[in-house]
Formats: sequence, structure tokens, C-alpha cells
Amino acid sequence: MRPVFDAAVQPWVAANEGLRAIPPEALAVDALRRVLQHPAGLPAQLPLNGDLRYPGREGPPVLAAVLIPLVMREQGVTVMLTQRTAHLHDHAGQISFPGGRIEDTDATPIAAALREAQEETGLAPDWVEVLGTMPAYLTATGFSITPAVALVRPGFDLVPDPFEVAEIFEVPLSFITDPANHRLHSVELPDGRVRRYYSMPWGKYFIWGATAAMLRNLYHVLCDPTARDTVPE
Repeated sequence: MRPVFDAAVQPWVAANEGLRAIPPEALAVDALRRVLQHPAGLPAQLPLNGDLRYPGREGPPVLAAVLIPLVMREQGVTVMLTQRTAHLHDHAGQISFPGGRIEDTDATPIAAALREAQEETGLAPDWVEVLGTMPAYLTATGFSITPAVALVRPGFDLVPDPFEVAEIFEVPLSFITDPANHRLHSVELPDGRVRRYYSMPWGKYFIWGATAAMLRNLYHVLCDPTARDTVPE
């Protein structure tokens, strides 16, 4: 399932009005652990597009889980992301977190996220400290994705699955948590409906859609756990 538009070239506005960058001390490992180990009351972000689905993707959503790996680098915490290979059926070529469908053998969404992360990237669970989960995010392709946020100790070896993963890279968490780097796009679809989505371009990588929305949610959690976005007019 591929979008019928080029996401990187659509009109956008800055999505930082009234928002502040998270200070460096709030991005230290101990501070992250304090905030993210209490996920039960975290607010879900309001969907930009309601329940807008691509044709053929209506009906009950497919349950999925992703891992948001926060790597504890000496120079500062980073977010590990993958670029999906171009031939995949869903979200081909896009930037994503490691993750996938929740299988019957997965005891919890966290178990699914850890399994998928190891299968896709080679990141072994021994290096991962899961802090909690964020609210599920519903995609236009019909997936309900539960993000599991985790701290990752450096020193791990990665072995990407060449069928699913074209590249693995890391983005500074300080970049993600500065709303000056957040964009809000708008595009009119062939049926006349308008779709809105966030992006956070970093170097050659165009982070957008569900991945950017979940990172935007993480920003709100770290900035103010009671805050939420409002739907743009």
C-alpha cells in the first residue's frame, strides 16, 4: 500500500506555535526513566484525519506493535529508526520504528515489539529496558500500532533483515523534541478528502506519517504528560 502522493513535496507549515524545545536536562537517562515508566495516564494524541483509511483498508484494524529504541549514547540519547525496503507491500521505503503485526504467540504488545525488533534489526532483548507503552496509533493503512518505549544500552550488534530493512540509523532525541523541526503537511486526495500529516526531515531522511506522529506524541509526553495536540482547522 503506497500513498497516491509524494509526501515530501506537499505544502507545509511550521508545527511549533506555542511549543518549546525540551531542555537537555529533561532528556538525560534518569529523567527519561522517571517520566516514561509511568505510562498508564498518558494521553492519546487526537488523530489529524479522524478514521480516514485508504480504500480497501476499512474494517477492524490489524493489531501491531513497534519499539521506540532510545539509545543511551555518551553524546546524548538517540532514537533508532529503520528505512524499509522498497519492495514491501505496506509502507515501502518509509522511515519506521522496528516492529510489525502482533502474532497469536505474542503474550503482549511489548513482547511483539521486542520480537519484531530482533527479527528486523538483530537488536537482542538483553540490551533493551522497556519503560512502558504509549497509546495506540491508528494508521490510514488500517493498523492499530502500540509503541513500546525503551532505553537501549550501547554495545549491541545489529544484523538487519535484508528483506525488510534497507538501513538502520539514529536521530538525536534533542532534534525530535525540538518542535522547530516539526512540520504539518496538507494534501488533497483524489476523492476530494484532505489528509494532514506531520514530518520531521533529518538530513537525507524524510520522517513522516505514523512514525512522525508517534514521535510528536513522545515529545508531548516528555514536555507535559497532560498535554495533547488539537486538531488543526
